[in-house]
Amino acid sequence: MADGNSITPRDWAAHPPLIHPDYKSTVKRGPTKPLVPIRHSLSELTGPVYGHESLAPLDNDLTKNGAKNGEALGERIVVTGRVLDELGRPQPNALIEIWQANAAGRYVHENDRHDAPLDPNFFGGGRAVTDAEGRYRFYTIKPGAYPWPNHANAWRPNHIHLSLFGPAFASRLVTQMYFPGDPLLALDPIFLGTPEGARNRLVSDFSLDVTEEGFALGYVFDIVLRGPRETPMEAGR
Repeated sequence: MADGNSITPRDWAAHPPLIHPDYKSTVKRGPTKPLVPIRHSLSELTGPVYGHESLAPLDNDLTKNGAKNGEALGERIVVTGRVLDELGRPQPNALIEIWQANAAGRYVHENDRHDAPLDPNFFGGGRAVTDAEGRYRFYTIKPGAYPWPNHANAWRPNHIHLSLFGPAFASRLVTQMYFPGDPLLALDPIFLGTPEGARNRLVSDFSLDVTEEGFALGYVFDIVLRGPRETPMEAGR
């Protein structure tokens, strides 16, 4: 995966810049001097990633894994896709962790002060491991939009955060998945910070085939690790 030593180079032109002025916090935390590449040693390339072998039955079902006295509230969705390399080959046994706001646009976190209700039956996080075909699958609630202090009347689009681990801790990709047709995408500096030609790689596809009749709408989001179709990483990577 993202080990820095593979033959195929990263498509850095597809990723957001480390400093994007419209995304104001990057100005404060982004590096101002050229980065110094450090080739990974054996310890970084083989260091363990914890969680692959310790998944609980409901880890990939966010509608139930935080339940106390019922299921989570909101629009149920299925999110699935494949993890692929630059040649389209499936990547099995990759650990994917997701986190998101609830249907009202609020995270279960002490720093989230958004004036929106918490759902006592929604934790907002989950994990899954890709199968032999590189496929993952989550059941969750469509996250709500929420305000943030980047600029006047700023709202984040509906999105899900994904953290992807390969065989070692250093092989990590952090990205966001958006939903098709969201009008807030055209106003969001985080989304717009991604080069225009790569933005569509962050937007999932609605799929009637994935949709489960009478239960949940389906969305497909493939993750490509390298090459010309590489999934963009978040700014500040």
